Amino acid sequence: MATNRTRRRAASGPRGGSRRAPRGTDNTRPLAIALAVAVIAAIAWLIITAKTSDDNAAVIDIPQASALETAKVPRGTPEQLIRYKGFTVSFNPRTHQPNWVGWELLASEVEGTHPRNQNFAQDPDIEGCATPQDYRHSGFDRGHMAPAGDMKWNPEAMAESFLMTNICPQAGDLNRGAWNKLEEKCRQRARRDSAVVIICGPVFDKPGAAMLIGSTGVAVPNGFFKVVLSPYANPPRAIGFLMPNGPVPGGMQKCAVSVDSVETATGFDFFSALPDDIETEVEKQCDFHRWSTKK
Repeated sequence: MATNRTRRRAASGPRGGSRRAPRGTDNTRPLAIALAVAVIAAIAWLIITAKTSDDNAAVIDIPQASALETAKVPRGTPEQLIRYKGFTVSFNPRTHQPNWVGWELLASEVEGTHPRNQNFAQDPDIEGCATPQDYRHSGFDRGHMAPAGDMKWNPEAMAESFLMTNICPQAGDLNRGAWNKLEEKCRQRARRDSAVVIICGPVFDKPGAAMLIGSTGVAVPNGFFKVVLSPYANPPRAIGFLMPNGPVPGGMQKCAVSVDSVETATGFDFFSALPDDIETEVEKQCDFHRWSTKK
């Protein structure tokens, strides 16, 4: 997995110099000029150092991406953690789909050129993994959590995104509508902020047994969540989304919420590896217009 990026800023002090004193003039003048130049250079160095320190303050304590792209689930929730080439899965053998899927998307990865894979497949190493056949004639799409469009940077990552451990039953109106548009918006955000960390998954928010599909008995979610963090922005920022598993009236902007709200809806704890003050600040944010448009 990719790790944090280190920002470097080059700083140079002002040039200074002095003219040679004409012969026969006071020899203290060059010394005074040299002293003044030294003082000015020292002050400039202190100002530049202080500014650089302030600029870097927001990124000094940002942890590795691998620590940010995971979520804590409530005690008792079945899960098997799987680290694939391009993303991490918390797989639930009871619902036969992920609890959540997390990954870091770099600006450079958005421009990948590897062609889209079309071969959905069961992961034979994972207990309870659904099969592609479970979704046939079910009325639901095989909905990617980590989208194939984010995995164009590597053929292995692309192929693994089609494993059924990364798939949930999604209504076609959502999968090909607001969810797809949100995936593209996240790529735009990655281009602008150098990288984003994304975690998404199903939401089971209604009491009683969920609808089941296929011979495996894959549970159909009531909705889906997505949280998006820009850890290297200055300052870091985040936003959340809660979407119904069906048509989304008003589009993705109507589904924008804070990360705190997503935590309440799912019971999951996101971005806990962040310093407490940064986590508190980013998880209460919900400004779709600013997140969607600000460079």
